[in-house]
Amino acid sequence: MAPWVSDPHSGGINIPTRLKEPIKQRILAYAAKHYAGKYNRIDVRFRGKFCYIDAYLESEVPAKNFNEEVYGCTWEERIEFLRSIPTHLCRLRYSGDAEKWAMAFYTYSNDKYEPCVFNNGTFKGTPEEAFESSAMYLQ
Repeated sequence: MAPWVSDPHSGGINIPTRLKEPIKQRILAYAAKHYAGKYNRIDVRFRGKFCYIDAYLESEVPAKNFNEEVYGCTWEERIEFLRSIPTHLCRLRYSGDAEKWAMAFYTYSNDKYEPCVFNNGTFKGTPEEAFESSAMYLQ
């Protein structure tokens, strides 16, 4: 008989309402302190057992040689459109401990979240550690 093994990337429980705002504020404070100027805004949202962290970045579209006919809009409209597209940083899974979350990166190649480890080398970490681990997308 095989020993029971816990998979941090399955299961989970719904995030209690009382935790949502404090967790969101922790993530936003960490982002502001360590990554100010690397994003336009950070969006933290909750759904069931998951906490999603997205960043909205400044887009770089050279005005020189911009072809309005190709894009069907002005250069300014194109910039505004690109600013409205989120960069998915990570998804956290809650299992009952506000200091030990599982994390998954969004893989654009597969169009889904894939389990990953934190920079600390484990499958569990804090919301701040999750932001730090996924901040490579802000470089």
